[in-house]
Amino acid sequence: MAEKQKRSVGEESCFLNRELSWLAFNERVLLEAADSTVPLLERLKFLSIYQSNLDEFYRVRIGILTHRAILTPDKRDELSGLLPEEQIREAMRITAEQQVLAESVWKGIRVQLKENNVDLLDFKKISKVDELMSKKIFGDLKDLLFPKLIGQDQNLPFLWGEEAYILAFLGQNRLAVIPLDRIPAYQSFEIEGRQKIVLTAQLVRHFLPLLLKKETILQSAIVKVTRNADVFLSDMAAGRNEDLRMKMSSMLSKRKREQPVRVQIFGKLTDAARAQLIKKLKVPERTVFNVSVPFDLSFRSCISANGGMRYPERKPVREIGLKKGEYFKYIEKHDLLLSYPFQSMLPFVDLIYEAADDPEVISIKITLYRMSASSKIAAALAYAADRGKDVLCLLELRARFDEQNNIDYSELLEDAGCRVIYGLPQFKVHSKLCVITRQHGGNLSYITQVGTGNYNEVTGEQYTDLSLITADQNAGLDGEAAFAAMSAGRLPEAASTLWIAPLHFKDRVLALLERERQKGSAGRVAIKVNSMNNPEVMRELIRCSQAGVRVELFIRGICCLRPGIPGQTENITVKSVVGRWLEHSRIYSFGEGEEERLFIGSGDLLTRNLDHRVEAFMEVRTPETREQVNMVLDCLRRDREKSRTMQADGRYIREEGGAGTSSQEALYQYFSKYRVSLDREPPAAESRKAMNLPSAKQEPFWNRLRRGFRALSGDGKQE
Repeated sequence: MAEKQKRSVGEESCFLNRELSWLAFNERVLLEAADSTVPLLERLKFLSIYQSNLDEFYRVRIGILTHRAILTPDKRDELSGLLPEEQIREAMRITAEQQVLAESVWKGIRVQLKENNVDLLDFKKISKVDELMSKKIFGDLKDLLFPKLIGQDQNLPFLWGEEAYILAFLGQNRLAVIPLDRIPAYQSFEIEGRQKIVLTAQLVRHFLPLLLKKETILQSAIVKVTRNADVFLSDMAAGRNEDLRMKMSSMLSKRKREQPVRVQIFGKLTDAARAQLIKKLKVPERTVFNVSVPFDLSFRSCISANGGMRYPERKPVREIGLKKGEYFKYIEKHDLLLSYPFQSMLPFVDLIYEAADDPEVISIKITLYRMSASSKIAAALAYAADRGKDVLCLLELRARFDEQNNIDYSELLEDAGCRVIYGLPQFKVHSKLCVITRQHGGNLSYITQVGTGNYNEVTGEQYTDLSLITADQNAGLDGEAAFAAMSAGRLPEAASTLWIAPLHFKDRVLALLERERQKGSAGRVAIKVNSMNNPEVMRELIRCSQAGVRVELFIRGICCLRPGIPGQTENITVKSVVGRWLEHSRIYSFGEGEEERLFIGSGDLLTRNLDHRVEAFMEVRTPETREQVNMVLDCLRRDREKSRTMQADGRYIREEGGAGTSSQEALYQYFSKYRVSLDREPPAAESRKAMNLPSAKQEPFWNRLRRGFRALSGDGKQE
């Protein structure tokens, strides 16, 4: 895969294509599903994530390329030089390659499930007892199935995207289409100590003769259509909230009816039947894939974990050492860093409730991008509004695939008394920013929070993110100015403490990279983001490398810069960590020791984040919070268990000696025990001792990297 990609972009290029780099990331997810050291049900979960990721890739990225192939077919990708059509072809080739591995992984998982007394019923070879039980289940579901018979010259009924259908080919060139949206994806029962799982799509297909009694069924298959989701709200001009919500609802309805970009067929069809289906769906042959992995793997949730089939329990720690009513007192003296999912998001929720009950608090302003279905943060904001606080929620309606959830929350928050405004017309507001304003007599003071992830308690237990809370007055003034600008429909201007994209963040990143470049081999850069494809930043990183600057990139997903190319990127390393939790925090470090400038924030180094979204970043200033953020980077440096390193040809390889070196496990062991107190200074000096890590001040940056993971081996080895 990597060699093909290399030939596509040219021998001398340092850049990789964004879409193909994303597919390489999803392959790393698939490799976790293939890893025999990962517990069985977690492997099944990784396989499910791989499939879900691929669905979204086709809906969004292939959808965008499909439109580009029609509208601007001759416009080449800036980085790789590939035309839209070439990118689509290559993506589909890679998808077909990965499908072979996915099917092999699935077969292995089924075998291991069987060894653990869990049988997924195979209707090609089923016992009489299982057949009888399955027939009873089918009888209970039969009344929820509504076949639609299609004549030879009739069109197919509309097949909704991401829904499974059974297509039965009948005599006289007719079809029966059976929607499965009304029935559960699986059923489970137990016989003699063995759990039996029935995938209902396969169940219905097996018992089609009982459903279509008078018909001659020639063959059948389970079909899923993936539809283009590249539909955007073109006009977000100022207007009433009801008008904007109506436009968004219209866009969502339109998205559901967009053209298919992929069709998956589970079950063997003859060439003639396949050709008939392609003709009916009016799709190109290349978009149709035969698969043997079920579309829905959610049955994993009903399997009882035994014998190490899941990861050891790791719950976010609720207790950080502060009681309700102590947050303001602590933050007035010390910055507070929360690290998810090792620590719970509930302390931040407590802070909102404390603000609601504090008579000196006059307002709470917050940006909301994605929220959980039952949001504790939304409840706290509603409570604050009910307590008479001025609560402003800048709620971005264009959070892809969360649009309806945000529409619903906009109405709920308004009903609760909050002021709700939406994103800017041409720019998504993706920042994670909250400002609490207090009034002491005639003086105002602020508590400001900047995060790397959403205010979402569910993903807060699944993603690694950082949340920095400070009483720094300059940060508060900058945050207030940002909300004032966005409330007036303007982009936030330059600020002293908060760095806000799109107007100013990229320029400041480039300036700090140049600062390190001027130091030559003494320059140091460490950046942790989810994705990177911005040409300006990547070219400056190349110049840094050529000047001798040591550049470490920790990039989970898309990375369009190839490291290790002599004379160009030989001083750049790229590592990707794919583990139990989704790496999501964004950290920017320039320099080391006392000269280090250290930031966290909401944006990646994608062009969309730097140029087309409002993102907020804040410098990490106090010794204890700097120590904690640098500890995250140090643990990533030493990870050999869940990290893969990119090679000069674009391949990712896992280094030897990985057992017991998981950065995520190491950070859990530390942050789950981390406590602060009103009665003493934060325990910054204790942090590295607690983890057997060397002092950042005592040992130079690059020496720490070369030391590898020795500090966490032996006595410091993690469980």
